[in-house]
Amino acid sequence: MISRVLCEKVLAAAASTGADYAELFAEKTFNRSVNMLDNRVQQVGDNVVAGVGIRVFKGLRSVAASTVDTSEEGLIRCAKQAAAALGEGKAEISIVLRERLYGDIHPVRIVPGSVETTRKAEILKSAYFAAKDADPAIVQVSGGLMDVDHNILVANSEGVYAQDRQIRTRLFITAVADKGQGTQTGSTGPGARKGMEFYDEIDPAAAGREAARQALVMAGAGYCPAGTMPVVIDNGFGGVIFHEACGHSLEASSVAYGTSQFSGKLGQQIANEKVTAVDDGTIPNAWGSVNFDDEGTPSHRNVLIEKGILKSYMIDKFGGRRMGMAPTGNARRQSYAYVTTSRMTNTFICNGEDRNEDIIASVEYGLYAKDMGGGSVNPATGQFNFSVKEGYLIRNGKICEPVRGASLVGTGSEILMKIDMVGQNLSRAQGMCGSSSGSIPTDVGQPMIRVSSITVGGR
Repeated sequence: MISRVLCEKVLAAAASTGADYAELFAEKTFNRSVNMLDNRVQQVGDNVVAGVGIRVFKGLRSVAASTVDTSEEGLIRCAKQAAAALGEGKAEISIVLRERLYGDIHPVRIVPGSVETTRKAEILKSAYFAAKDADPAIVQVSGGLMDVDHNILVANSEGVYAQDRQIRTRLFITAVADKGQGTQTGSTGPGARKGMEFYDEIDPAAAGREAARQALVMAGAGYCPAGTMPVVIDNGFGGVIFHEACGHSLEASSVAYGTSQFSGKLGQQIANEKVTAVDDGTIPNAWGSVNFDDEGTPSHRNVLIEKGILKSYMIDKFGGRRMGMAPTGNARRQSYAYVTTSRMTNTFICNGEDRNEDIIASVEYGLYAKDMGGGSVNPATGQFNFSVKEGYLIRNGKICEPVRGASLVGTGSEILMKIDMVGQNLSRAQGMCGSSSGSIPTDVGQPMIRVSSITVGGR
């Protein structure tokens, strides 16, 4: 992408005013998509993102610049602008790069860019019409198939010169149902760090039918009663609560500045002893996995919480400087135009020892959240509010009628302590996580869990 020799020149220019660390991040990313609405393909997208981000540190000061001009002259100019913004001084470090090969545990058999758009449209249509034809009450379906070919180069003053190619693909289906009580939505979005072979491993039509099933169930549901009660949250995308309400509070972007609810609590109990949580960027072909992060640090399996005890944070280089701790392979960015910071990869609560049937049977009256929707959280306080996409009341230890309009309200620290049962059906689901360094692919996950008491919003 950019030669090692030119990278050395650019980094030397960036460090010329006294930086103690200099970094170059280059990318060329191909984004492709096919979208359907009203029974036909309505849009085919194909775009390229290409450019370079340059960053320098001096102590606890950081300056970043970016450019789309990847000529030698353009790169040197951008590097000198970053150096000038850092201040006046003399070069204190020498730049010697050595190519590093981190290996690739995410094999891709069929590169999406080599597959005709008509073939992608056929896969999408299979999912789309499976949802559309599921029931006359399905009044609208939309869908999309996207793939990303993300090529990056990281070079820095610690001697790293490394390249990676990250290929991902994902299917989206959203169905809307109306049974005379107002419309309700169901959706699915399976994805992986794989090529087009992914669609031989999953059934696109089954994904469409699942989106329709969820919409139909919720369209026939009454409203959820409000109150404080036990809540059982199922696996897969149920893990979004840990991701949002707790995961962001374990990132150096908030911990390093003392604004996290978990700052300064390493070694302390922050969760029920049944809770072990991990961020693992090394899972082969997982949606959020990386061979190395966007600063050139190898990906890690980081145990965040072990039997309720806070064991580690997710740390980037600059956050690590403030914390006096080593980076953990969690530095990520949407593109060269964003400044890297600490982010999650594949974050999940591990399997526990409770049987799922015992978890349900333990609840006399409460809510079963089969699937979670979106929400909001304040990382400083951990306060969150999440919608329940598919919910049911539990009565006398049995799952009963579906309910709509449910939401879960609380704080991350509170919910961690109240997870008193953890099941054995761990699964993960795919999402896009937005934060200060842009939107990045992440997996969330958990087995079925029980929260002993939480505020449920409803009617």
